[in-house]
Amino acid sequence: MNQKLAAQRHELILRAVRTHGTVRLQELVDLLGASAVTVRRDVTALADRGLVVRVHGGITMPKHAEPFPRGPQSVVGPAPAHPLVGMVAPSVEYYWPAVIQGAQTAVAAAGGRLVLRASSYDAAEDRRRVCELLDRGVQTLLVAPSTSGRAGVELLRWLGALTVPVVLVERLPPPELPTTALDAAVTDHAIGAGLAVRHLATLGHRRIGLVTSRQSPHSDAIRTGWTTAVSSLELPFNGVPVLDVPPYGSPQWTRAVDEVIDECLAADVHAVLVHADREAIGVLERARDRGVQVPGDLAVVSYDDEVAAASDPPLTAVRPQKHRLGALAAQLALARLADPLDRPVHRVVLWPTLTVRESCGTALEPQKGWTS
Repeated sequence: MNQKLAAQRHELILRAVRTHGTVRLQELVDLLGASAVTVRRDVTALADRGLVVRVHGGITMPKHAEPFPRGPQSVVGPAPAHPLVGMVAPSVEYYWPAVIQGAQTAVAAAGGRLVLRASSYDAAEDRRRVCELLDRGVQTLLVAPSTSGRAGVELLRWLGALTVPVVLVERLPPPELPTTALDAAVTDHAIGAGLAVRHLATLGHRRIGLVTSRQSPHSDAIRTGWTTAVSSLELPFNGVPVLDVPPYGSPQWTRAVDEVIDECLAADVHAVLVHADREAIGVLERARDRGVQVPGDLAVVSYDDEVAAASDPPLTAVRPQKHRLGALAAQLALARLADPLDRPVHRVVLWPTLTVRESCGTALEPQKGWTS
């Protein structure tokens, strides 16, 4: 019962802030009929979640939750009070839960509701899910569509012609559609790969291998970033393994990861960037089975940082800012909903971050010889 009452109070507080912009704590005490201690506790809980900002004597809306332009150029009036936002994600596992949670937080902060449909990296399925959401009555859409092949191009053309605003998430229109006027929020995965290469280079590694996941839509960008960084640092390419592997745990996995280790051994490569966490952990496991020490014989950086900290040893990892990305995409969608005519197309790019852990060792550690 206490939890229900707290949820009701939180909703009343958010409604008051959305209506008035700034509300004094004493006004909330009067509105809720609760003690000042209870109101302060509620305000603290909402502020910790990023839904309100505390100011002297009261609270106000956070900047990220005020996406609606109020300038004289707006020709469509105020945004809907309780927007219904649809989202199509290619998965509800691994990479995508944090993105979805970020979008949900931003939509709730704006007084709306997020309605999710899961797809399966298939253009036809993406289109079916979008149609379901349109039938549901959503006013704007966040979509991470399949963009590959002819079906992907046709899907993006169709999305660009919809009458409701669409924001792409972790996707950009292909070169075939250079003027498709769709907003987008994406991660610069190429920059993330470059951060990993540069970190390994600062530790003294000259020959840095790359392992990418065969099924990931981000592998091409990571490969591009690795290539750009290796070239700009004037590191060698010749003989350095660049391998595409099947998903961790698949029937072909053991053979593929043995090939990774064998090629590193043969090429005198002692550092490798691996996408993604599961594959990186698999490399660590197989290396340990074969007597190859991490980081003594092989320094490993993972790309994704979903479970990298729990590996043994903990993996240095590139982390895409997934929660922030979801929130930003939702804010773009809400802003477009408020001003669909005058607002220019927005393509916003977030950089990943690098978290250094134990799997790379330090620059002071001498490289051990390979063992097998």
